[in-house]
Amino acid sequence: MTNNIGIKTQAPKKTCQDDKCPFHGSIKVRGRQHTGTVVSTKMRRSAVVQWEHRHFIPKYERYERRHTKITVHAPDCLEVKEGDMVRIAETRPLSKTKNFTVIENLGREKGYALKKEGREESKVVKKELKQEEKNETS
Repeated sequence: MTNNIGIKTQAPKKTCQDDKCPFHGSIKVRGRQHTGTVVSTKMRRSAVVQWEHRHFIPKYERYERRHTKITVHAPDCLEVKEGDMVRIAETRPLSKTKNFTVIENLGREKGYALKKEGREESKVVKKELKQEEKNETS
């Protein structure tokens, strides 16, 4: 049985035994909500989520891009992986660094693998394209 968390989201299809899951446990969500990209999932039932925002610099009358990176609780039932876009919501403090939990997995972010890999990825792609061109001309 899933709990109604008070936010319009689809409940996950999987169930979990996590007490800190907003759908299957006893945690209530409240306050702020953000949408960001999962950067790391190396911790158990935790993830690092990052999103960009713009900050105005009055001296130059221009905006600069900044990013925020926070640790969130990732329940097992949502199956969060690196590169996924997720919605997170504020909860009571779950640990020293976690005050947010994942409430919805929105799927993969377009181009995340290329951003993460950087130059090495583009070099591999260029080599593969050159080999395909050689095979077609032969």
